[in-house]
Amino acid sequence: MLALNGGMIALLITVGICAGFAKTGVSTLNILNVMLMSQVLPAKDAVGLLLPILILADIIAVTYYRRDVKWRLMLSLAPWVLVGLGAGYVVLLFTTDRHLQVLLGTIIGALILLQLFRDKWGFRWEESLPRSVWFTALMGAVAGFATMIGNVSGVVMAIYLMVKKLSKQEIVGTGAWFFLAVNLIKTPLYIQLGMITWSSASVAVWVIPAIAAGAYLGIKLVPLIPQKWFQMIILLLGAVGAFRLIIG
Repeated sequence: MLALNGGMIALLITVGICAGFAKTGVSTLNILNVMLMSQVLPAKDAVGLLLPILILADIIAVTYYRRDVKWRLMLSLAPWVLVGLGAGYVVLLFTTDRHLQVLLGTIIGALILLQLFRDKWGFRWEESLPRSVWFTALMGAVAGFATMIGNVSGVVMAIYLMVKKLSKQEIVGTGAWFFLAVNLIKTPLYIQLGMITWSSASVAVWVIPAIAAGAYLGIKLVPLIPQKWFQMIILLLGAVGAFRLIIG
């Protein structure tokens, strides 16, 4: 049973706000969520507890962005994402909490470097990428693996959707539908692995007001905030969290 003391309640409220904000605004914010949860819970418990919260945030996001979706792109990714999910499941099946903690830290660090690379050279890089099956396969498999391991594939999907020349609304909307579908697929696997229990799932229900508040803030505030500076802060915090996960 999860101990809901004052500190844990404050953390869950923060995570709920960040989850809602990430789903309607800056997807990289979820890196911070994973880092925060992994500081106070065993890695598998942290990842499992976060999933129902993310699903509720996904539902809010797809309700608002229900028309801003490119189904063709989602379907083209589907088989490769399933490959990544399967690989991630095998890793979760055999890894320990400590090993998963190090793996999460490494993945988060790699995703941060990927995001920084995109920010600096993204335009030229994205323009030169081939629109081919191998690129879709690679991004789909990496996204599936990263989301299965630790709910941290927002950066991967953002890069893929930007390469496909989607508008900002379409990136958020397609990403919201994609993650809702993937997170629902992951749920029975997490239950089978013991990462989600009735106790942890019920916690997500109490976080709904915080998720809704975060989603509202994302919808209203993100257009007003210089995204470059905001994202740099999140990435810096994520880098600190990744380092702490790796060193234990």
